[in-house]
Amino acid sequence: MDKKVENISSLLKEWENSKVQLEALFRERDYQNAKVLMEKGILMFIQFLSWSNELPATLDEPFNSNKFEFKPVNVEERLGFIMSRPNLYHSYRQLSELMVEHEQLYSKRSILKKASKPKG
Repeated sequence: MDKKVENISSLLKEWENSKVQLEALFRERDYQNAKVLMEKGILMFIQFLSWSNELPATLDEPFNSNKFEFKPVNVEERLGFIMSRPNLYHSYRQLSELMVEHEQLYSKRSILKKASKPKG
């Protein structure tokens, strides 16, 4: 397994752990700690989006979806909403959906790439 695939795999595992924690924090209405973990989740999503598009993750500049070849629908608007209100449960649900949608796109793209490689 190459390094990029390994990094993405460990990032997705980390997101799964964060999801469990976020569910508990929102259930307990601990919005302050949820906000901190959501901000980390937003960065994870941007890393995932960058790495899966074979770009370096640039977390210190404003988000611009135009540089990504494949991405979830309306990612810029959706991520904008999440970033402006990271302590809302609805933002968490939206971030979860973005992760799921992008993971599906990534899997589909990986399968198509493997299928298009010449055998031999």
